[in-house]
Amino acid sequence: MPMLDELMPWGTAPLRLGRPWVMAPDAASLQARWDALVRAEGVEQDTLFGCTRARTPRSAASQLPGQTTGTSRFVREDGPCPVPVRVSHGAFDEQWLIPDHRLIDVARPELWRVADERQLFVVEHCWVAESAGPAVSVSAMLPDGHSPAGRPGRIRPLYRRPGGIEPNLAPGLLSALGSRYGREVDADELVAWIVAAAEPSAAGCVVPLPADPRVWLSGVELGRRMTQIQLRGARGGERPRLPGGRRPYVRAAVPARPDAITYDAEDEVLSLGDGRISPVPAEAWDFHAGGVRMLELWFEHRTAAAEPGTLEAIRPAVWPQEWTSELLELITVLALLGELRGRQDELKVGPEITELPGVLPPPTAARRPASVLDHHEEGPEGQFALL
Repeated sequence: MPMLDELMPWGTAPLRLGRPWVMAPDAASLQARWDALVRAEGVEQDTLFGCTRARTPRSAASQLPGQTTGTSRFVREDGPCPVPVRVSHGAFDEQWLIPDHRLIDVARPELWRVADERQLFVVEHCWVAESAGPAVSVSAMLPDGHSPAGRPGRIRPLYRRPGGIEPNLAPGLLSALGSRYGREVDADELVAWIVAAAEPSAAGCVVPLPADPRVWLSGVELGRRMTQIQLRGARGGERPRLPGGRRPYVRAAVPARPDAITYDAEDEVLSLGDGRISPVPAEAWDFHAGGVRMLELWFEHRTAAAEPGTLEAIRPAVWPQEWTSELLELITVLALLGELRGRQDELKVGPEITELPGVLPPPTAARRPASVLDHHEEGPEGQFALL
């Protein structure tokens, strides 16, 4: 069976932040952390910064594509925090990131160059033995690429250039599939099939291709629905909603500092400390990815203790209302995907396409990013960036 690495040849490793404080579940904390770092000097600033071999306050770094952050060495920085950007974290979480290359060890500029309203990112999750969950997830926003279990995954943009130009697919793949199925096949259709049919394995993500066009159409229809749910209204779609009577509501307000998350399967109640949310379908609570329960991981990202005196310890003093709204949406997303899991299991590929001569394996050039010069990019210390 073909590997995802062959069908979508260009991919990158995850972003390597180098310091956890540059990402947070809320934007206000990032701005407060920036201000604290700018005020600090000397050894104190180095300690707060979290120096690595790749980055210190004295490192030179170019501007991230599409961003307007400074390029002078951070040790001389005295301005306001750059506007945080929303990014996809792990499989189904969304957080905020300071888009400043001086603060990030490896930011993958090639991904920022192609991130726009037409782009779609396929994130291949690391394989975990004897664990249930999706092999890939999709996002319209830039993903950090880390799998739920914390292991490195792989980020594969759908398009190699901004504006939805040049699909990141093996050359000739779409026309070859179109000939097999007797109809035109486009890039979005292939991604929908991948979302529905991809299988994790120790060797990488496997994507069986059916010989029967009817099976293909069935899988594409399922994958489109799964993709729409994960995009949460991006690319002109509708935000996911459960049917009336099944939508989760807050029955008791989440306390200022919830200390635990638990689930009552009989009453379909999710508890965050003394807070209560229901109904929460079992499909949402039981949803795992990379061997990790998604709702527990989401809660941990917002409540795990931070070392006092670090920038990461700068966080909301009380539980923000926005987090409750985000949790309700996440429950909806996981519940809807959980309901479709049965249809995924029933998707019988049957006879498969085992050879695509002249298409697979893809040429080496297809594995490299395209040359993209659409963004003005400033180099270190205000120099012109050489791309």
